[in-house]
Amino acid sequence: MTHMTSAAALPSAGEPQRTLNKHDYQTLSLSALGGTLEFYDFVVYVFFANILGALFFPADMPEWLRQLQTLGIFAAGYLARPVGGIIIAHFGDKLGRKKMFTLSIFLMAVPTLVIGLLPTYASIGVAAPLLLLVMRVLQGAAIGGEMPGAWVFVAEHVPERHYGLAVGTLTAGITGGILLGSLIAVGINTHYSTAEINEYAWRIPFILGGVFGLISVYLRRFLEETPIFKELAARKKVASELPVKTVLREHRPAVLLVALMTWVLSTTVVVVILMTPTYLQKVFHIAPTLSLEANVAATLTLTIGCAVCGWATDRFSTKAVMLIGWGGLAVTSYLFYMSLPGTPESLIWLYALVGFFCGSISLLPITGVRAFPPAIRFSGLSFAYNMAYAVFGGLTPIIISIWQKYDLMAPAHYVAAMGILGFVIGFWPLASRGWQPRSPQSR
Repeated sequence: MTHMTSAAALPSAGEPQRTLNKHDYQTLSLSALGGTLEFYDFVVYVFFANILGALFFPADMPEWLRQLQTLGIFAAGYLARPVGGIIIAHFGDKLGRKKMFTLSIFLMAVPTLVIGLLPTYASIGVAAPLLLLVMRVLQGAAIGGEMPGAWVFVAEHVPERHYGLAVGTLTAGITGGILLGSLIAVGINTHYSTAEINEYAWRIPFILGGVFGLISVYLRRFLEETPIFKELAARKKVASELPVKTVLREHRPAVLLVALMTWVLSTTVVVVILMTPTYLQKVFHIAPTLSLEANVAATLTLTIGCAVCGWATDRFSTKAVMLIGWGGLAVTSYLFYMSLPGTPESLIWLYALVGFFCGSISLLPITGVRAFPPAIRFSGLSFAYNMAYAVFGGLTPIIISIWQKYDLMAPAHYVAAMGILGFVIGFWPLASRGWQPRSPQSR
Protein backbone atom coordinates (compact mmCIF):
# COMPACT_ATOMS: atom_id res chain seq x y z
CA MET A 1 0.00 0.00 0.00
CA THR A 2 2.78 2.42 0.73
CA HIS A 3 4.48 4.32 -2.05
CA MET A 4 7.89 4.01 -0.45
CA THR A 5 9.01 1.09 -2.59
CA SER A 6 7.53 2.41 -5.82
CA ALA A 7 9.75 3.39 -8.69
CA ALA A 8 7.59 6.47 -8.95
CA ALA A 9 8.34 7.58 -5.40
CA LEU A 10 10.68 10.27 -6.69
CA PRO A 11 13.97 9.52 -4.90
CA SER A 12 16.33 12.44 -5.07
CA ALA A 13 19.67 11.98 -6.84
CA GLY A 14 19.78 8.24 -6.18
CA GLU A 15 19.67 8.59 -2.38
CA PRO A 16 16.24 7.32 -1.30
CA GLN A 17 17.23 6.88 2.36
CA ARG A 18 18.86 10.25 3.02
CA THR A 19 17.20 12.78 5.29
CA LEU A 20 16.29 16.39 4.62
CA ASN A 21 19.36 18.61 4.51
CA LYS A 22 19.94 22.36 4.57
CA HIS A 23 19.49 22.62 0.81
CA ASP A 24 16.13 20.79 0.99
CA TYR A 25 14.88 23.11 3.72
CA GLN A 26 15.90 26.14 1.65
CA THR A 27 14.12 24.79 -1.40
CA LEU A 28 10.98 23.97 0.56
CA SER A 29 10.87 27.27 2.46
CA LEU A 30 11.39 29.46 -0.61
CA SER A 31 8.86 27.43 -2.60
CA ALA A 32 6.26 27.55 0.17
CA LEU A 33 6.77 31.28 0.73
CA GLY A 34 6.37 31.98 -2.96
CA GLY A 35 3.27 29.77 -3.09
CA THR A 36 1.73 31.62 -0.15
CA LEU A 37 2.30 35.02 -1.71
CA GLU A 38 1.20 33.94 -5.18
CA PHE A 39 -2.05 32.37 -3.97
CA TYR A 40 -2.63 35.44 -1.80
CA ASP A 41 -2.28 37.60 -4.91
CA PHE A 42 -4.88 35.46 -6.69
CA VAL A 43 -7.53 35.29 -3.93
CA VAL A 44 -7.23 38.81 -2.48
CA TYR A 45 -9.57 39.91 -5.30
CA VAL A 46 -12.35 37.94 -3.57
CA PHE A 47 -12.07 39.93 -0.36
CA PHE A 48 -12.37 43.27 -2.17
CA ALA A 49 -14.69 42.26 -5.05
CA ASN A 50 -17.56 44.50 -3.94
CA ILE A 51 -15.31 47.56 -3.70
CA LEU A 52 -13.71 46.83 -7.07
CA GLY A 53 -17.17 46.50 -8.59
CA ALA A 54 -18.17 49.92 -7.30
CA LEU A 55 -14.95 51.57 -8.47
CA PHE A 56 -14.40 49.94 -11.86
CA PHE A 57 -17.93 50.08 -13.30
CA PRO A 58 -20.36 52.96 -13.93
CA ALA A 59 -22.08 54.31 -10.81
CA ASP A 60 -25.49 54.18 -12.52
CA MET A 61 -25.13 50.51 -13.48
CA PRO A 62 -27.75 48.23 -11.81
CA GLU A 63 -26.31 46.48 -8.77
CA TRP A 64 -27.03 42.99 -10.11
CA LEU A 65 -25.24 43.75 -13.37
CA ARG A 66 -22.26 45.25 -11.54
CA GLN A 67 -21.96 42.13 -9.36
CA LEU A 68 -22.30 39.89 -12.41
CA GLN A 69 -19.52 41.68 -14.27
CA THR A 70 -17.28 41.80 -11.20
CA LEU A 71 -17.69 38.05 -10.68
CA GLY A 72 -17.20 37.55 -14.40
CA ILE A 73 -13.78 39.18 -14.18
CA PHE A 74 -13.01 36.95 -11.19
CA ALA A 75 -14.13 33.88 -13.18
CA ALA A 76 -11.86 34.91 -16.07
CA GLY A 77 -8.94 34.13 -13.81
CA TYR A 78 -10.18 30.55 -13.45
CA LEU A 79 -10.81 30.17 -17.17
CA ALA A 80 -7.27 31.30 -17.94
CA ARG A 81 -5.76 28.67 -15.64
CA PRO A 82 -5.79 25.75 -18.14
CA VAL A 83 -4.18 27.81 -20.90
CA GLY A 84 -1.47 29.21 -18.67
CA GLY A 85 -0.93 25.88 -16.97
CA ILE A 86 -0.53 23.96 -20.23
CA ILE A 87 1.87 26.50 -21.77
CA ILE A 88 4.03 26.91 -18.65
CA ALA A 89 4.09 23.15 -18.04
CA HIS A 90 5.01 22.49 -21.67
CA PHE A 91 8.17 24.56 -21.36
CA GLY A 92 8.73 23.21 -17.84
CA ASP A 93 9.04 19.71 -19.29
CA LYS A 94 11.24 20.92 -22.15
CA LEU A 95 13.39 23.73 -20.72
CA GLY A 96 13.41 23.03 -17.00
CA ARG A 97 11.29 23.32 -13.88
CA LYS A 98 13.17 26.24 -12.33
CA LYS A 99 12.74 28.67 -15.24
CA MET A 100 8.98 28.23 -15.38
CA PHE A 101 8.71 28.17 -11.58
CA THR A 102 10.26 31.65 -11.52
CA LEU A 103 8.25 32.90 -14.51
CA SER A 104 4.91 31.94 -12.95
CA ILE A 105 5.42 34.07 -9.85
CA PHE A 106 6.63 36.99 -11.99
CA LEU A 107 3.44 36.75 -14.07
CA MET A 108 1.44 36.91 -10.84
CA ALA A 109 3.35 39.68 -9.07
CA VAL A 110 3.29 42.24 -11.89
CA PRO A 111 -0.48 42.15 -12.59
CA THR A 112 -1.21 42.26 -8.85
CA LEU A 113 0.93 45.37 -8.49
CA VAL A 114 -0.72 46.91 -11.57
CA ILE A 115 -4.22 46.32 -10.14
CA GLY A 116 -3.17 48.25 -7.05
CA LEU A 117 -2.13 51.17 -9.25
CA LEU A 118 -4.96 51.12 -11.83
CA PRO A 119 -7.03 54.26 -12.39
CA THR A 120 -10.74 53.68 -11.71
CA TYR A 121 -13.76 54.10 -13.98
CA ALA A 122 -14.17 57.68 -12.82
CA SER A 123 -10.72 58.48 -14.25
CA ILE A 124 -10.43 56.52 -17.51
CA GLY A 125 -13.90 55.15 -18.16
CA VAL A 126 -14.41 51.77 -19.83
CA ALA A 127 -10.66 51.18 -20.05
CA ALA A 128 -10.62 50.58 -16.28
CA PRO A 129 -12.63 47.31 -16.25
CA LEU A 130 -10.90 46.14 -19.44
CA LEU A 131 -7.47 46.58 -17.85
CA LEU A 132 -8.71 44.84 -14.70
CA LEU A 133 -9.88 41.92 -16.86
CA VAL A 134 -6.48 41.66 -18.59
CA MET A 135 -4.70 41.61 -15.24
CA ARG A 136 -7.00 38.84 -13.92
CA VAL A 137 -6.37 36.75 -17.04
CA LEU A 138 -2.61 37.07 -16.51
CA GLN A 139 -3.05 36.13 -12.84
CA GLY A 140 -5.08 33.08 -13.82
CA ALA A 141 -2.45 31.97 -16.32
CA ALA A 142 0.22 32.37 -13.66
CA ILE A 143 -1.58 30.40 -10.95
CA GLY A 144 -2.26 27.66 -13.50
CA GLY A 145 1.47 27.12 -13.83
CA GLU A 146 2.52 27.93 -10.26
CA MET A 147 0.72 25.25 -8.27
CA PRO A 148 1.59 22.19 -10.41
CA GLY A 149 5.05 23.65 -10.95
CA ALA A 150 5.65 24.08 -7.23
CA TRP A 151 4.47 20.55 -6.47
CA VAL A 152 6.70 19.00 -9.14
CA PHE A 153 9.68 21.18 -8.25
CA VAL A 154 9.64 20.27 -4.56
CA ALA A 155 8.75 16.61 -5.13
CA GLU A 156 11.74 16.15 -7.44
CA HIS A 157 14.11 17.77 -4.96
CA VAL A 158 13.41 16.04 -1.66
CA PRO A 159 14.43 12.52 -0.55
CA GLU A 160 11.89 9.73 -0.97
CA ARG A 161 11.34 9.15 2.73
CA HIS A 162 10.16 12.75 3.25
CA TYR A 163 8.27 13.12 -0.04
CA GLY A 164 4.80 13.35 1.54
CA LEU A 165 5.86 15.77 4.27
CA ALA A 166 7.53 18.09 1.77
CA VAL A 167 4.63 18.17 -0.68
CA GLY A 168 2.11 18.47 2.17
CA THR A 169 4.05 21.34 3.75
CA LEU A 170 4.28 23.11 0.40
CA THR A 171 0.50 22.74 -0.02
CA ALA A 172 0.06 24.15 3.48
CA GLY A 173 2.08 27.16 2.40
CA ILE A 174 -0.10 27.64 -0.68
CA THR A 175 -3.35 27.44 1.32
CA GLY A 176 -1.75 29.86 3.77
CA GLY A 177 -2.28 32.44 1.02
CA ILE A 178 -6.03 32.27 1.72
CA LEU A 179 -5.39 32.82 5.43
CA LEU A 180 -3.07 35.74 4.68
CA GLY A 181 -5.67 37.32 2.39
CA SER A 182 -8.35 36.95 5.05
CA LEU A 183 -6.16 38.49 7.74
CA ILE A 184 -5.14 41.41 5.49
CA ALA A 185 -8.81 42.05 4.61
CA VAL A 186 -9.76 42.05 8.30
CA GLY A 187 -6.89 44.42 9.06
CA ILE A 188 -7.83 46.85 6.28
CA ASN A 189 -11.49 46.90 7.34
CA THR A 190 -10.49 47.40 10.98
CA HIS A 191 -8.00 50.23 10.57
CA TYR A 192 -9.67 52.23 7.81
CA SER A 193 -13.11 53.74 7.45
CA THR A 194 -15.37 52.81 4.54
CA ALA A 195 -14.63 56.15 2.88
CA GLU A 196 -10.87 55.66 3.26
CA ILE A 197 -11.06 52.13 1.84
CA ASN A 198 -13.03 53.30 -1.20
CA GLU A 199 -10.65 56.21 -1.72
CA TYR A 200 -7.25 54.55 -1.45
CA ALA A 201 -6.89 51.77 1.18
CA TRP A 202 -8.25 49.07 -1.16
CA ARG A 203 -5.02 49.45 -3.13
CA ILE A 204 -2.79 48.46 -0.20
CA PRO A 205 -3.34 44.65 -0.34
CA PHE A 206 -2.60 44.56 -4.08
CA ILE A 207 0.50 46.75 -3.87
CA LEU A 208 1.82 44.69 -0.95
CA GLY A 209 1.15 41.46 -2.85
CA GLY A 210 2.91 42.75 -5.95
CA VAL A 211 5.98 43.99 -4.07
CA PHE A 212 6.39 40.81 -2.03
CA GLY A 213 5.81 38.75 -5.17
CA LEU A 214 8.69 40.52 -6.92
CA ILE A 215 10.86 39.85 -3.88
CA SER A 216 9.97 36.14 -4.25
CA VAL A 217 11.02 36.28 -7.92
CA TYR A 218 14.45 37.46 -6.75
CA LEU A 219 14.67 34.79 -4.03
CA ARG A 220 13.83 32.00 -6.47
CA ARG A 221 17.04 32.83 -8.34
CA PHE A 222 18.82 30.96 -5.55
CA LEU A 223 16.94 27.70 -6.23
CA GLU A 224 18.58 24.97 -8.29
CA GLU A 225 17.09 22.89 -11.08
CA THR A 226 15.67 19.57 -9.87
CA PRO A 227 17.99 16.52 -9.93
CA ILE A 228 15.43 14.53 -11.90
CA PHE A 229 15.18 17.09 -14.72
CA LYS A 230 18.98 17.41 -14.79
CA GLU A 231 19.19 13.65 -15.26
CA LEU A 232 16.55 13.71 -18.01
CA ALA A 233 18.42 16.49 -19.80
CA ALA A 234 21.78 14.71 -19.46
CA ARG A 235 20.32 11.48 -20.87
CA LYS A 236 18.41 13.44 -23.54
CA LYS A 237 15.14 12.03 -22.22
CA VAL A 238 13.37 15.40 -22.27
CA ALA A 239 10.01 15.18 -24.05
CA SER A 240 10.55 15.36 -27.83
CA GLU A 241 6.93 15.93 -28.87
CA LEU A 242 4.27 18.18 -27.35
CA PRO A 243 4.13 16.70 -23.81
CA VAL A 244 0.36 17.02 -23.50
CA LYS A 245 -0.05 14.81 -26.60
CA THR A 246 1.84 12.04 -24.83
CA VAL A 247 -0.28 12.61 -21.72
CA LEU A 248 -3.57 12.22 -23.59
CA ARG A 249 -2.38 9.24 -25.62
CA GLU A 250 -0.65 7.17 -22.96
CA HIS A 251 -1.70 8.39 -19.50
CA ARG A 252 -5.47 8.81 -19.54
CA PRO A 253 -5.96 6.87 -16.25
CA ALA A 254 -3.61 9.31 -14.49
CA VAL A 255 -5.50 12.25 -16.02
CA LEU A 256 -8.77 10.80 -14.71
CA LEU A 257 -7.27 10.23 -11.26
CA VAL A 258 -6.04 13.83 -10.95
CA ALA A 259 -9.29 15.22 -12.39
CA LEU A 260 -11.44 13.33 -9.86
CA MET A 261 -9.20 14.35 -6.97
CA THR A 262 -9.32 17.94 -8.23
CA TRP A 263 -13.11 17.71 -8.03
CA VAL A 264 -12.76 16.75 -4.38
CA LEU A 265 -10.16 19.47 -3.73
CA SER A 266 -12.11 22.25 -5.47
CA THR A 267 -15.27 21.33 -3.54
CA THR A 268 -13.37 21.38 -0.27
CA VAL A 269 -11.83 24.81 -0.87
CA VAL A 270 -14.76 26.50 -2.63
CA VAL A 271 -17.59 25.21 -0.42
CA VAL A 272 -16.06 24.79 3.03
CA ILE A 273 -13.59 27.68 3.01
CA LEU A 274 -14.83 30.28 0.51
CA MET A 275 -18.65 29.91 0.44
CA THR A 276 -19.48 28.89 4.01
CA PRO A 277 -18.99 32.31 5.71
CA THR A 278 -21.69 33.82 3.48
CA TYR A 279 -23.84 30.69 4.00
CA LEU A 280 -23.58 31.11 7.78
CA GLN A 281 -24.66 34.74 7.57
CA LYS A 282 -27.54 34.35 5.11
CA VAL A 283 -29.05 31.03 6.21
CA PHE A 284 -28.39 31.03 9.96
CA HIS A 285 -28.07 34.80 10.52
CA ILE A 286 -24.71 34.43 12.22
CA ALA A 287 -22.92 37.73 12.75
CA PRO A 288 -20.34 38.51 10.04
CA THR A 289 -17.56 38.99 12.59
CA LEU A 290 -18.21 35.58 14.18
CA SER A 291 -18.49 33.80 10.84
CA LEU A 292 -15.18 35.32 9.68
CA GLU A 293 -13.46 34.40 12.95
CA ALA A 294 -14.67 30.82 12.56
CA ASN A 295 -13.49 30.84 8.95
CA VAL A 296 -10.02 31.98 10.00
CA ALA A 297 -9.92 29.08 12.48
CA ALA A 298 -10.92 26.62 9.74
CA THR A 299 -8.38 28.02 7.29
CA LEU A 300 -5.66 27.74 9.92
CA THR A 301 -6.50 24.08 10.66
CA LEU A 302 -6.69 23.44 6.90
CA THR A 303 -3.12 24.67 6.60
CA ILE A 304 -2.01 22.49 9.53
CA GLY A 305 -3.94 19.51 8.16
CA CYS A 306 -2.13 19.70 4.81
CA ALA A 307 1.25 19.23 6.51
CA VAL A 308 -0.01 16.54 8.89
CA CYS A 309 -1.58 14.63 6.01
CA GLY A 310 1.69 14.70 4.07
CA TRP A 311 3.68 13.53 7.10
CA ALA A 312 1.22 10.67 7.65
CA THR A 313 1.69 9.33 4.10
CA ASP A 314 5.41 8.97 4.85
CA ARG A 315 4.79 7.38 8.24
CA PHE A 316 1.98 5.01 7.24
CA SER A 317 0.71 4.67 3.66
CA THR A 318 -1.02 6.82 1.08
CA LYS A 319 -4.00 4.48 0.94
CA ALA A 320 -4.55 4.53 4.71
CA VAL A 321 -4.35 8.32 4.83
CA MET A 322 -6.79 8.67 1.94
CA LEU A 323 -9.32 6.43 3.69
CA ILE A 324 -8.99 8.22 7.03
CA GLY A 325 -8.68 11.75 5.62
CA TRP A 326 -11.51 11.70 3.10
CA GLY A 327 -13.71 9.53 5.32
CA GLY A 328 -13.12 12.02 8.13
CA LEU A 329 -14.13 14.89 5.83
CA ALA A 330 -17.45 13.18 5.02
CA VAL A 331 -18.24 12.60 8.71
CA THR A 332 -17.13 15.98 10.05
CA SER A 333 -18.90 17.92 7.30
CA TYR A 334 -22.25 16.51 8.48
CA LEU A 335 -21.22 17.05 12.09
CA PHE A 336 -20.49 20.72 11.37
CA TYR A 337 -23.36 21.71 9.07
CA MET A 338 -26.06 19.82 10.96
CA SER A 339 -25.02 21.44 14.27
CA LEU A 340 -25.68 24.96 12.97
CA PRO A 341 -26.22 27.57 14.24
CA GLY A 342 -25.08 26.17 17.62
CA THR A 343 -23.14 28.33 20.04
CA PRO A 344 -20.21 30.58 19.11
CA GLU A 345 -17.84 28.08 20.73
CA SER A 346 -19.29 25.05 18.92
CA LEU A 347 -19.31 26.94 15.62
CA ILE A 348 -15.61 27.75 15.83
CA TRP A 349 -14.50 24.34 17.12
CA LEU A 350 -16.54 22.29 14.65
CA TYR A 351 -15.59 24.54 11.73
CA ALA A 352 -11.95 24.12 12.77
CA LEU A 353 -12.42 20.34 12.95
CA VAL A 354 -13.82 20.01 9.43
CA GLY A 355 -11.10 22.44 8.31
CA PHE A 356 -8.45 20.05 9.59
CA PHE A 357 -9.82 17.18 7.49
CA CYS A 358 -9.96 19.58 4.54
CA GLY A 359 -6.17 19.34 4.80
CA SER A 360 -6.57 16.03 2.95
CA ILE A 361 -6.39 18.14 -0.21
CA SER A 362 -2.60 17.72 -0.03
CA LEU A 363 -3.26 14.13 -1.16
CA LEU A 364 -3.90 15.46 -4.67
CA PRO A 365 -0.31 16.58 -5.34
CA ILE A 366 1.09 13.64 -3.36
CA THR A 367 -0.68 11.16 -5.64
CA GLY A 368 -0.82 13.35 -8.75
CA VAL A 369 2.90 14.10 -9.12
CA ARG A 370 3.91 10.45 -9.05
CA ALA A 371 1.01 9.36 -11.30
CA PHE A 372 3.01 10.53 -14.34
CA PRO A 373 6.52 9.61 -15.56
CA PRO A 374 9.17 12.32 -15.18
CA ALA A 375 9.42 13.34 -18.86
CA ILE A 376 5.81 14.58 -19.00
CA ARG A 377 5.09 14.95 -15.27
CA PHE A 378 4.66 18.72 -15.20
CA SER A 379 2.39 18.75 -18.28
CA GLY A 380 0.31 15.78 -17.11
CA LEU A 381 -0.37 17.16 -13.65
CA SER A 382 -0.95 20.72 -14.90
CA PHE A 383 -3.31 19.70 -17.70
CA ALA A 384 -5.47 17.41 -15.58
CA TYR A 385 -5.53 19.70 -12.53
CA ASN A 386 -6.24 22.97 -14.31
CA MET A 387 -8.84 21.62 -16.74
CA ALA A 388 -10.72 19.93 -13.90
CA TYR A 389 -10.47 22.99 -11.63
CA ALA A 390 -11.82 25.27 -14.37
CA VAL A 391 -14.88 22.99 -14.72
CA PHE A 392 -15.57 22.00 -11.13
CA GLY A 393 -14.39 25.24 -9.54
CA GLY A 394 -16.79 27.13 -11.79
CA LEU A 395 -19.77 24.76 -11.55
CA THR A 396 -19.68 24.06 -7.80
CA PRO A 397 -21.00 27.47 -6.62
CA ILE A 398 -23.83 27.25 -9.17
CA ILE A 399 -24.74 23.69 -8.13
CA ILE A 400 -24.74 24.61 -4.44
CA SER A 401 -26.79 27.77 -5.01
CA ILE A 402 -29.50 25.93 -6.93
CA TRP A 403 -29.54 22.88 -4.63
CA GLN A 404 -29.70 25.07 -1.55
CA LYS A 405 -33.08 26.44 -2.64
CA TYR A 406 -34.54 22.98 -2.09
CA ASP A 407 -32.35 21.74 0.78
CA LEU A 408 -30.49 23.99 3.23
CA MET A 409 -28.11 21.10 3.95
CA ALA A 410 -26.90 21.07 0.34
CA PRO A 411 -23.32 22.07 1.31
CA ALA A 412 -23.15 19.17 3.78
CA HIS A 413 -24.42 16.65 1.23
CA TYR A 414 -22.11 17.87 -1.51
CA VAL A 415 -18.97 17.97 0.64
CA ALA A 416 -19.78 14.56 2.16
CA ALA A 417 -20.29 13.10 -1.34
CA MET A 418 -16.85 14.36 -2.35
CA GLY A 419 -15.37 12.88 0.83
CA ILE A 420 -16.87 9.52 -0.13
CA LEU A 421 -15.48 9.88 -3.67
CA GLY A 422 -12.01 10.51 -2.23
CA PHE A 423 -12.43 7.51 0.07
CA VAL A 424 -13.28 5.27 -2.91
CA ILE A 425 -10.32 6.62 -4.92
CA GLY A 426 -8.11 5.42 -2.05
CA PHE A 427 -8.65 1.83 -3.28
CA TRP A 428 -7.31 2.69 -6.77
CA PRO A 429 -3.76 1.22 -7.04
CA LEU A 430 -2.58 4.12 -9.21
CA ALA A 431 -3.44 6.53 -6.39
CA SER A 432 -1.45 4.66 -3.76
CA ARG A 433 1.60 3.48 -5.69
CA GLY A 434 1.87 5.85 -8.66
CA TRP A 435 3.12 5.31 -12.21
CA GLN A 436 4.96 2.04 -12.77
CA PRO A 437 7.62 1.87 -15.50
CA ARG A 438 7.47 -1.92 -15.82
CA SER A 439 5.08 -4.51 -14.51
CA PRO A 440 1.87 -3.16 -12.92
CA GLN A 441 2.28 -5.92 -10.32
CA SER A 442 5.59 -4.55 -9.03
CA ARG A 443 5.22 -2.56 -5.83
